[in-house]
Parts: sequence; structure tokens; C-alpha cells
Amino acid sequence: MPHPRFSGEEIIQKGEALYEAKVRVLVETPENIGKIVSIDIETENYVVDVDLVIAGLAIQEKHPDAAIYGKRIGYNAVFSIGGTLVRTAP
Repeated sequence: MPHPRFSGEEIIQKGEALYEAKVRVLVETPENIGKIVSIDIETENYVVDVDLVIAGLAIQEKHPDAAIYGKRIGYNAVFSIGGTLVRTAP
């Protein structure tokens, strides 16, 4: 279902910008590599979990209509179908 205030492209752009500017330095630690970070692009709150759904639901508990950006910490994609995830450079 589309978000009422943001397009999918806006969520991706704002989420990636927030991740690079503020969140990455806080979450990209050895114990978090491979986990999921979900970021509310409006409040800048984030949750780290091993499960994408649990991380997203934790954000929605705080802000039910949140625009959520999800990312696998340290990798180029959240999931891989028929391929492999590529580890990004720290």
C-alpha cells in the first residue's frame, strides 16, 4: 500500500540520506552487520533487529503512520533472490 505523504522513491531517497548522514555511524558495528535497520524518515527514529518485520513493527508502535526505510546493515540489499548479497565497504 502506498504511503499517504511520500512516494516510494522519496522514502528511499530520504532513508538512504539519513542512513549515510546520521544512522550508519551508530549502527554499522561488527555485532550489527547483517541485521536490519528500519528508519522512520520523519522522526529519524530507528530500530535494529534480525527480522525486517519486527523492526518495522517496532517503528510503527511509536509512530503508526511512519514512512519506513529498511536496510540490511553492511550490505547492498535487504534480500537476494537467486544471487548473493554483496558486503559494502565500511
